[in-house]
Amino acid sequence: MIAAGHGNAITSRLIHRANTEADWYLYAPVCALVEADRARPGTAEHLAALPGIMVLDLDLPGALAVAREETWAAAHTRHSAQPTAERPDGAFLATAAPERWTGQPVRVLDVNP
Repeated sequence: MIAAGHGNAITSRLIHRANTEADWYLYAPVCALVEADRARPGTAEHLAALPGIMVLDLDLPGALAVAREETWAAAHTRHSAQPTAERPDGAFLATAAPERWTGQPVRVLDVNP
């Protein structure tokens, strides 16, 4: 999320695609929005205002996942990437820190140039 605000070309393309193509979505777990906004104030409001970004609320299963982890953002992000009825294959994590997810049960999209 922070990479999007730093002129990262890959995240800009992802956001553009989510805004222009039907059935193509970017998800923003609310706990990750909070952490991104703490690191760079204004990030959460900006991303939440973009029409192609779907903000994922912290529901009960997400809260239970968060309760077992060190950081809320990582736990909610990992939980949000898992398969659901709406996303049977789960979701990719677009990240500028792919090493953070090594060994985790998630699919990663490295957005580093």
